[in-house]
Amino acid sequence: MALIVQKFGGTSVATLERIKNVAKRVARFHADGHQIVVVVSAMAGETNRLLGLARELQARPDPRELDVLVSTGEQVTIALTAMALTELGLRARSYTGTQVKILTDDAHTKARILNIDEANLRADLEDGYVVVVAGFQGADASNNITTLGRGGSDTTAVAIAAALKADECQIYTDVDGVYTTDPRIVEEARRLKTITFEEMLEMASLGSKVLQIRSVEFAGKYRVPLRVLSSFEEGGEGTLITFEEGTMMERAIISGIAFNKDEAKITVLGVPDRPGIAYQILGPVADANIDVDMIIQNVGVDGLTDFSFTVHRGDFHKAMEILQQVQSHICAREVLGDDKIAKVSVVGVGMRSHVGIASTAFRALAEEGINIQMISTSEIKISVVIDEKYMELAVRVLHKVFELDQPAESV
Repeated sequence: MALIVQKFGGTSVATLERIKNVAKRVARFHADGHQIVVVVSAMAGETNRLLGLARELQARPDPRELDVLVSTGEQVTIALTAMALTELGLRARSYTGTQVKILTDDAHTKARILNIDEANLRADLEDGYVVVVAGFQGADASNNITTLGRGGSDTTAVAIAAALKADECQIYTDVDGVYTTDPRIVEEARRLKTITFEEMLEMASLGSKVLQIRSVEFAGKYRVPLRVLSSFEEGGEGTLITFEEGTMMERAIISGIAFNKDEAKITVLGVPDRPGIAYQILGPVADANIDVDMIIQNVGVDGLTDFSFTVHRGDFHKAMEILQQVQSHICAREVLGDDKIAKVSVVGVGMRSHVGIASTAFRALAEEGINIQMISTSEIKISVVIDEKYMELAVRVLHKVFELDQPAESV
């Protein structure tokens, strides 16, 4: 008997029929003697509908009230899922994040989990219940409802699995695993049997939408076995996210091509090249809770420097406003913005033992006439910022040049 946490996303519970199918799948695992915790998202489209209602009343909705509003989507789903399980003869009990006592910080709309009191869940599991938990939400120390940001249900599932020391956390989604890249862009993309946590963390941070990055961080930190499976296909082993890199000679050098078009670039021109200038530029941005990604500083011969960085496209206008307000204070000549860029990344632990990966990628892009605006690297990834209109071409070219359409024995 195993303790398994199963997470089902919005498309998996989009209709009553699909909720019934989720219940049947859960029931089969329960019949095999497993203890099951089910974490569900809101029904597909519901969160967007609620956000739309809020924005009809306020251009920038109050964050606290917005969390109260959007958290209701998951409350509907947990109740319906528990009812569907009960109809199949199982004992089921639903919990909101507040009822579970998922403690978060007070950063409304992007809160982080601090602690989970798993006592109620464990007691119900011991009594034979299937426990159904609302993803995406918790409460801060003042008992205000908080939400974890887009994709937060993945994080809820992994955090609960860590708290319960579950044998496996299964993420059910509309794809049957992690692919070398998005099959909608590259038909030859392959499903990976395994991928390391390190690679998955890079893929998630670089734009892969299969898993939310914080869920991968949680799983890696607490060593939670994590598997991605399809909600709509019976059987199949999906993709196991593992700590084992395998034999480097047998692994593909590159595991995948990630991309993200939710990016924007900001360039601050002609600021004095002096100690602390980076903080003076990025400090106000960070104070506004805006994450900065890639950063490049170009130092000129005249004692001035140009400073470029990327942010999420949704934060672009806010970041531009902030920098225009501090422009005179930092003595910047001009602040420029471009929200029509994309980031494309090559990811693979094999980079550690192979040279020439960067030159191969850069040559392939150059041969297609794709200009690189920014470059960022780590031990296992190379990212480039390019014009958004070339994104799909770049993904296809890199997927082909690194032979990701070819089967690899160990992936």
